[in-house]
Amino acid sequence: MNLTCFKAYDIRGKVPEQLSESLSYDIARAYASELMPTTVIVGYDIRTESPGIAKSVRQGLVDSGVNVIDIGLCGTEEVYFATSHYGADGGIMVTASHNPKGYNGLKLVRENSKPVSGDTGLRAIEERVASNRFEESELKGTEIKQYDKSEYIEHLMSYIHPETWAPMKVVFNAGNGSAGHVIQEILQNLPIEPVYLHLQPDGEFPNGVPNPLLPENRQSTADAVVRERADLGIAWDGDFDRCFFFDSEGYFVEGYYVVGLLAEAILGDNPGEKIIHDPRLTWNTIDIVQKAGGKAIVSKTGHAFLKERMRFEDAIYGGEMSAHHYFKQFFYCDSGMIPWLLVLELLSKTGKSLTELVRERIHEFPCSGEVNFRVDDIPLTIQKVGDVLACENPKVTTIDGISMEFENWRINIRSSNTEPLLRVNIESRGDVALVNEKLQFVSDVIQGL
Repeated sequence: MNLTCFKAYDIRGKVPEQLSESLSYDIARAYASELMPTTVIVGYDIRTESPGIAKSVRQGLVDSGVNVIDIGLCGTEEVYFATSHYGADGGIMVTASHNPKGYNGLKLVRENSKPVSGDTGLRAIEERVASNRFEESELKGTEIKQYDKSEYIEHLMSYIHPETWAPMKVVFNAGNGSAGHVIQEILQNLPIEPVYLHLQPDGEFPNGVPNPLLPENRQSTADAVVRERADLGIAWDGDFDRCFFFDSEGYFVEGYYVVGLLAEAILGDNPGEKIIHDPRLTWNTIDIVQKAGGKAIVSKTGHAFLKERMRFEDAIYGGEMSAHHYFKQFFYCDSGMIPWLLVLELLSKTGKSLTELVRERIHEFPCSGEVNFRVDDIPLTIQKVGDVLACENPKVTTIDGISMEFENWRINIRSSNTEPLLRVNIESRGDVALVNEKLQFVSDVIQGL
C-alpha cells in the first residue's frame, strides 16, 4: 500500500496516485478508530478533487458510527473554528494548501482544534490504515449540513475596533477565489475601498499555484497596488490559513517582519506574554519581543508543532516566516484573516504606512527569504553544508534541520515537511551584502554536491 501521503504533520500527495478517494475513506475510518470521536467537522477547499475526497471522508466517518457536520467549501481555519465553536470531537479539512494542481490532502484535528501530527496520533492512524485495522460499529453515524458563517465573521471582528479606522484602499488577491467569500463578508463592516483580484473560486487554478511565497505569483498583486495607488495589498494561499502583504509601493513584505510587527503590537496590550516563533529566521523577532517585555520561545517549524508549543506554553501569539500566524484566542490555531485585520488596525492606530513600520527592521536584520533547492539526498546535503561551515565555530542548534549562528550572520538549512525540497534561510545584522555573499557561497556548496 502506498502511504507516502503521510507527512510530518498532515496528509498530502498526488491524486489519485498517493491520495485516492478509497484511501481517504480508510483514513477517515482509522481516524475514527484511533480517536473515538462522537461528532466531527468536515470541510474542503476549492480543488476539483476536494468534494469527492470529502464525500469519502464523511462516508468513512459515518460508517464508523461518527456523526458528521459538513460545513462545505471553506478555508482550513473555518474547520478549526467550527470544531471548537460547536464543541465537536474533531475536524478534518480536505486541502493541499499551497501545493500545485493535482495534489490534495487532509489536515486533522481532535477536540478543541488540537492538531493531530506525527507526534500526536498521525503515525498511529497511518499504522491502522497500513494494517487494515479498524474498529467496527454496529450503528452508523448521521450527516448534516450546518454552518453559520456569521458566527465565524463575528469572532474575527472581535480582534479589532473598526470604528476608529481611517479609510483605506486595499488590494485583495484571493488567489483562485478560496478566500473571496470571507473577505467580502468582513468588508461589509470596514471603511475599506477594496480592489479585488481573482475573487471567484476556480479549482483549475487559472491564476497559478496558490502560493504567494513564489516570486512569480506576486506580480499581479504588486502591479495592482501600484496601478490603483492602494495603501497596501494582501494575498492568500490555497486554503487561506496564510496571508501575505505588499506595501504601498508594491514591494512584497517578508512574513518574517510581519511576525515581529504583530508580536510588538500584541505585547503592547499584553506585556510579559510569551511569543512562539520558528527557527528559520529569528534575530528580528527575538530583538522585538525582548524590547517589548515579552519572552521569545523557538519551536520546530510546522503548523502542528507550533500549535502544540503554543498550548504547552500558553503563549498569546505565534508566528512563522512562512506567514502562518497563531492566536491564543483562536484556539491556539493559525488564521489567514486575523493578521491582516490586526495590521490594518495598526496602520490606523499609528498613522504610519506599512513601509514605514517595517523599513527599519528590514534594514537592521536583512534576510535572504526562503531559497529552495532540489537535491538527491537532503539529509546528506544538510550534513555536508554543516561540515563546511563548522570551521568558523558557529553556535549550532538542531531544533529543525540545522541552525548555525555566527557573529554577524546566521543560517538555517532544513528539509521541507510538505515538499521534496531543501530550504535555506540566511540573515545578518545590518549587512545586506553579507547575506548575498553567504547565500551565494552556500548555493555553490549545494550545487557542488
